[in-house]
Amino acid sequence: MQHGFETLAIHAGQEPDPVTGAVVPPIYQVSTYKQDGVGGLRGKELGDAARWIEGYEYSRTANPTRGALEECLAALEGGVRCLAFASGMAASDCLVRVLCQPGDHVLIPQDAYGGTFRLFDKVLTGWNVSYRPVAMSDVTAVRAALAERSTGLVWVETPTNPLLAIADIAALAQVAHDAGALLVVDNTFASPYLQQPLALGADVVVHSTTKYVGGHSDVVGGAVVLADPDLAARLAFLQNATGAVPGAFDAWLTLRGAKTLGVRMDRHCENAQRIAEMLAGHPRVAEVFYPGLPSHHGHEVAAKQMRGFGGMVSFRAAGGPEEALGICGRTRLFTLGESLGGVESLIEHPARMTHASTAGSPLEVPGDLVRLSVGIETVEDLIEDLRDALG
Repeated sequence: MQHGFETLAIHAGQEPDPVTGAVVPPIYQVSTYKQDGVGGLRGKELGDAARWIEGYEYSRTANPTRGALEECLAALEGGVRCLAFASGMAASDCLVRVLCQPGDHVLIPQDAYGGTFRLFDKVLTGWNVSYRPVAMSDVTAVRAALAERSTGLVWVETPTNPLLAIADIAALAQVAHDAGALLVVDNTFASPYLQQPLALGADVVVHSTTKYVGGHSDVVGGAVVLADPDLAARLAFLQNATGAVPGAFDAWLTLRGAKTLGVRMDRHCENAQRIAEMLAGHPRVAEVFYPGLPSHHGHEVAAKQMRGFGGMVSFRAAGGPEEALGICGRTRLFTLGESLGGVESLIEHPARMTHASTAGSPLEVPGDLVRLSVGIETVEDLIEDLRDALG
């Protein structure tokens, strides 16, 4: 029987505990496990690269609480396997080191998340992996970039952070595969509830589970969901070898958040739509970025591949950078802070906060840009707060 998203979020990987009957998976706060005998671990071979452990020996390799989270997220994204990490950046780094070798070339979004840009620009270039920023919303530009240079990996965010550009996942999957490249989609902004890239042809999905999956601003984590079991085995080998795994309590908190992802995302989307419409008509706002607005360049593609348009809204202050900073300092319900995706609303100035690493680069964000993570509070209260801050 095929189950719906909300059912999978509550039940996938989360059967009642066979010992106690507890309906919530326990927190296995343990580092090591009694083994059946020397070399007697239960497991099965998955190619030459790694072994998918079915028993447990050491929690860096596998932990039952983490395993429950991984099974749940794999089900929500429609993948064959998920691997949970200590952060979204740890997940991204481990994935790139599996997919790329020194000398390889990668395409990234021209408005990529600042942490992703820093990883490619400051870390992976030292490993002799080069990159090129491309407008992923322009399939023709991506095809041309792939034709110019041998490329093994196309890295996509949709919606992007912080300009909320939309990429056509199915079209990019075709273009990437025609060029012999893999397509990785950072699905953090959309969450598995709003968008499922693997079903659209992507090879791998990446999440910062710190954001919407966890949903309560109380845990840091990351995840990679894969469509290919052999690639999953290679990633599992490197994850175990390098060790950037979440602890059991972090996995449990993230799993708890995933249970309510669907209902939270519905409210995030409803509130964000109302706020974007208000901002679009405000005289102190020069431009609004939200895919739910018909005026948004990617509105039609977003409507085609997403269940809803998300909880993130960005806008440019008509008064310029200083006015943008002033708005960020005048809100009362929107808390000034980095990160996003929690139940509470946040406001930030990307150029000086989350995207400061892009300053002076082709990916530098406008100084008059304000980014909102719209929470699930009463929307009239949020609108009043922004109106007061805008003056």
